[in-house]
Amino acid sequence: MREMLQFYIDGRWVDPVTPNPIDVINPATEKPCGRISLGSAADVDKAVAAANRAAPAYALTSRDERMQLLQSILDIYARRHDEIATVIMEEMGAPWGLAKNAQAPSGPQHFAAARKALAEFEFSRQHKTTLVTKEPIGPCALITPWNWPMNQVAVKVAPALAAGCTMVLKPSEIAPFDAMILAEIIDEAGVPAGVFNLVNGDGPVVGAALSAHPDIAMVSFTGSTRAGVSVAQNAAPGVKRVAQELGGKSANIILDDADIAKSAARGASACFENSGQSCNAPTRMLVPRKHLAEATEAAAKRAMSTVAGDPQDENTRIGPVVSETQWNKIQGLIEQGIKEGATLAAGGPGRPSGLDKGYYVQPTVFSDVTNDMTIAREEIFGPVLCIIPYDDEEDAVRIANDTPYGLSGYVVSADLERARSVAARLRTGMVHINGAPLDAMAPFGGYKQSGNGREWGAHGIDEFLEVKSVYGFEERKAS
Repeated sequence: MREMLQFYIDGRWVDPVTPNPIDVINPATEKPCGRISLGSAADVDKAVAAANRAAPAYALTSRDERMQLLQSILDIYARRHDEIATVIMEEMGAPWGLAKNAQAPSGPQHFAAARKALAEFEFSRQHKTTLVTKEPIGPCALITPWNWPMNQVAVKVAPALAAGCTMVLKPSEIAPFDAMILAEIIDEAGVPAGVFNLVNGDGPVVGAALSAHPDIAMVSFTGSTRAGVSVAQNAAPGVKRVAQELGGKSANIILDDADIAKSAARGASACFENSGQSCNAPTRMLVPRKHLAEATEAAAKRAMSTVAGDPQDENTRIGPVVSETQWNKIQGLIEQGIKEGATLAAGGPGRPSGLDKGYYVQPTVFSDVTNDMTIAREEIFGPVLCIIPYDDEEDAVRIANDTPYGLSGYVVSADLERARSVAARLRTGMVHINGAPLDAMAPFGGYKQSGNGREWGAHGIDEFLEVKSVYGFEERKAS
């Protein structure tokens, strides 16, 4: 049991203004794995005041000073990598292989990307006698989710540090321990007091207080679209910048020249990864109507071979979903899919066979799905794949774009030029062609209700900067 009841404010670990301890639940056992304190508006005031005091001096630090801080964080993180992987496994149920090889490494990946981007970043340029310069926006509120906890913290903290901003982080109260270890790393790295602050708490109290706080210049939020709307509404009276990475319902278009069975199996695995708890997961698989049966068979076979179980077992492919609330939501949507007439090809309601505790969901495949069904419209955030048939390429693009979301897209084709043509027509912030991986130096973010703004690399740094024009920076030559 971990007892981490304090907050990190102004370079010190401090007690909450009002004690409010809660248990953090291990979703594999349904039992507590530790305790934290929930903060209040008074704790937010203290943290924001510290960030505000530190902002002027930190904004004036040099590029080299910030790069050294980022490198120090990377060096210390390396020593604590496995500890971070362990807490992620416990707090949100990631299997050990995923926690060690993907979840925990995402932290240094983004700190290294921010450092590389900072080394090359152009903070100013001159046009004739005018200087155009980019300056730190000021104290920022960073509000992050539980599904890729370290990843989502790092893609905000690293570019904020690189840009010269101070910050208050509110990690998810469901999966907070990895962020608290990062606070210890930041402290050891010598980040100046007040530059980084952490207050645990829930969205309605701490999240709302941060997003509405008059001394916060910007809010960077990752989470559900519903919660993102609330954050934007809270921030609106202060006319502060709000950058959001929200939900998704990404389409995976398998074109008729692809290897249908192989592509469908790979697509199913990508959907099920992290127990389906990824905003950019390819949850809608679009296949040529004449190949629907072949694709369904391959995806269902992959679902049935995907082992759900104890995150500590090396044979486990997916762990539990994060909470009872999420489990109940997913079960309700699976039932809704059956009720609305989709064909259940694999999985279904209830836990996988042999598991009588833990928030485990059967890897589930629906076929004969139409794009107006609830399971095709709503973000399920579980290991549930919807296979939708299409008639031709134009129909596939139309179905893919027929969604309120626009985070990511996937295209599989034997013809690269054809895949590029389809990718160009998708209304999404990202497209993966033939399974290409993410690039930490490329922008991550979406269109429509999937959010606004971009994270990762230089684009992530840009989000934390204001642009200033200085006219007459040089004297005009007499004519």
